[in-house]
Amino acid sequence: MNTDDLPTEGANKRLNRMVAVTVVVLSVCLGLCNIKDGNIVQAMTQSKADAVDTWGEYQATRTKFHIDESAAAELQLVGAGPKADARAAELAKEIAKYKAESPTLRAKAIAFEAKYDALNVHDDQFDAADALMSIAVSAAAVSAVVDIFAVLAVAWVFGAFGIVMGLAGFLGWAIHPAFLATFLS
Repeated sequence: MNTDDLPTEGANKRLNRMVAVTVVVLSVCLGLCNIKDGNIVQAMTQSKADAVDTWGEYQATRTKFHIDESAAAELQLVGAGPKADARAAELAKEIAKYKAESPTLRAKAIAFEAKYDALNVHDDQFDAADALMSIAVSAAAVSAVVDIFAVLAVAWVFGAFGIVMGLAGFLGWAIHPAFLATFLS
C-alpha cells in the first residue's frame, strides 16, 4: 500500500472531529450499558438459583407428602392399636403440612422464573445495544480512515439504534429485539 493513498493528517479535520465525538459518546454509552447489563446478569443468576432451589424444595415436599400418604395407607391396612393411632395422627399432621406448603413453594418458584424472564428482556436489550454501538464505533473508525462521510452516517444510524436499545434497558421500555436475540442466541 502506498502511503500517498492515505489521507494526510488534518486533510478533513471536520470529519475527524465528528468521528472523535461519535466514538466518545458511543464509548460512554457502551460503558454505562455494560455496567447495567452486568448487574442484570448477576440478578438473573440469583433468580435462576432461587428458582432451582425452590423447585427442589417443592419436589422434596411433594415426595415427603407421597411417602407419608403411602405410610398412612399401609398403617390403615395393618391394623389399629395405640402406637398405630399415634403414628397415624403424626402422619396426618405431616400430610396436612406438606399439602399446605406445596402450593406456596410452587408459586414462589414460578415467581422466581417470572423475575428471571423479565430480567432476560432487559439483558437482551443491553446485548443489542452493545452489538449496535460496537458496530457504530467500528464504522466511525473506518470512516476516518477512508475519509468518507457516508460511512460515518451509517455509524450514526447504528449508534442511534444502540442508544435507543440502551435507553430501553435502563428505562424499562417494552422494546425487545426478539429477532436479534433469537439470531444471536
